[in-house]
Amino acid sequence: MEKALFAGGCFWCMIEPFDSQPGIETVISGYAGGHVENPTYEQVKSQTTGHTEVVQITFDPEMMSFEKLVSIYWEVTDPTDASGQFMDRGDSYRPVIYYYSDEQREIAEKSKAQLAASEIYKEPIVVTIEKAPTFYRAEDEHQDFHKKNQARYQQEKEERAEWAAKNL
Repeated sequence: MEKALFAGGCFWCMIEPFDSQPGIETVISGYAGGHVENPTYEQVKSQTTGHTEVVQITFDPEMMSFEKLVSIYWEVTDPTDASGQFMDRGDSYRPVIYYYSDEQREIAEKSKAQLAASEIYKEPIVVTIEKAPTFYRAEDEHQDFHKKNQARYQQEKEERAEWAAKNL
């Protein structure tokens, strides 16, 4: 099993697109980076800790490649917005592909270059690719949000789609 770590806005909306894929063992909400050990949701939400909201994915590379995970990531983020994602604004929502190995870094960089060359987006691709820092698991109420809070998750998903339709 391998791990992947992605920041792409609110972690509530980042779980389901990965959780439903074959070869995925777990998708855990959490926080990465920053200067506070074991931060809480309230601390990270305050935009004062330097952390990003992330999902840590444990996957079987024989069933799901890191390259495929990165392609899913591009589908669920706005790679042109360094100030947050959709209606989630601030540094804790900035888009980042974190890597655990040189191979993951190379795959992410190649994929980012291909996306930029495709000219799908008018603006530059601003997602950073950074070495994976310490991962801190988020509180239990933030795990499997799309399953535990289906109505709220659906509302978040719809609001995100509406925002994207108006602003992208």
